[in-house]
Amino acid sequence: MEKTTENITNSLLKEISGKEIKDFKGAYNIRVDCGSIARQSSENIKIETKKDNPGMDIIIKENTKGEEVYIPACVTHTKVEDLVYNDFYVGENADVTIIAGCGVHTETGEPARHNGIHRFFLKKNSRVLYLEKHVGTGVTRGQRNIDPVTEVYQEEDSIMEMDTSQLGGVDSTERKTKAFLKKGASLIIKEHLLTDGEQKAVTDFYVEMNGDNSSVNLVSRSVARGNSKQYYHSNIVGNAVCTGHSECDAILADKGVVSASPELTAANENASLIHEAAIGKIAGDQILKLRTLGLTEEEAEQKIIDGFLK
Repeated sequence: MEKTTENITNSLLKEISGKEIKDFKGAYNIRVDCGSIARQSSENIKIETKKDNPGMDIIIKENTKGEEVYIPACVTHTKVEDLVYNDFYVGENADVTIIAGCGVHTETGEPARHNGIHRFFLKKNSRVLYLEKHVGTGVTRGQRNIDPVTEVYQEEDSIMEMDTSQLGGVDSTERKTKAFLKKGASLIIKEHLLTDGEQKAVTDFYVEMNGDNSSVNLVSRSVARGNSKQYYHSNIVGNAVCTGHSECDAILADKGVVSASPELTAANENASLIHEAAIGKIAGDQILKLRTLGLTEEEAEQKIIDGFLK
């Protein structure tokens, strides 16, 4: 059956969010090839087109509880350079889930690229769970690029939890995240990353804790296969009484390369900052144990990687 744009879009959407176009309810915006193809606001979550840039303002009312907003983006063919600016304004005492992500599909050897610039403004006592998944599909010789930029501004006692994953198919990615925390604010970031072949991935975290009792926990788990290369950098800055933790764990397979450089900057004597980095290969005894259960070496390795990246 010939692949149509709708077929490809639905396939990418299922990878990113578990839904096809017809399944979205509540507040959502579906972006395909540089434009919105479907949008709906809810009573408490308004989605409005920006006046100065391509993209949206997502406005979440104060005291909104238990609602979700979906903002997936898809690139379905080559020669597409998609750039979008999305700003999220989260009202005081709100508690919501935001499901984002991007899928890029290529059928020829020509490039396609999506760059999403997301800014989050969390008011006092608000809470956001942000889920983001990036995927690449289509022919392997196509150059699929996804370069997300994320900025987070947290007011007092707000909580931002980000869970991001990119598990293959993206040829090049540069992932930049900046965050600025006020008193009592908490940021949790969990990154899951898999590269293969000749792929390249760059992760850059920068977090400032400017209020007393603020905290951050950055955890990156990655696997570099084939000839792929990964570069991880984090800088946690403690300007107040705060706690910060950065952890980078990576597994190498084949000729993969991982470079990790966690950085800490303390500007307050009561800032408690910790970083950890561990890079290695899959232990032989793990492979052996799974092989005694009937798995091949390749199946055992994949099982270990799948568990590591969860």
